[in-house]
Amino acid sequence: MTQIKRNYHATFILDNRGKEETIDQIIEGVKKEIAAVQGDVTAVENLGKRDFARVTDSKFPDAVYVQIDFAAPADGPRHLHERLRLNSSVYRAIVQAV
Repeated sequence: MTQIKRNYHATFILDNRGKEETIDQIIEGVKKEIAAVQGDVTAVENLGKRDFARVTDSKFPDAVYVQIDFAAPADGPRHLHERLRLNSSVYRAIVQAV
């Protein structure tokens, strides 16, 4: 049985402090996480480094924002959040249904 896929628009805040990985490598890792929850990436846009509106850590005042559009089953965002919770390279993830 095939599952119906819904379209999602996600914004990720990436954290590469103290890591050898480049931003492009972290984005590829996020795309692999989306594929692991049966998601198909349709578009990737790197928004660059932006300042936080509310700084929670004075040593981390800005970060790289990336927007990814993808299609996944209805429970895909929930599983994606669980997988990304363990990934220290993703500081925050916001997924919206389109």
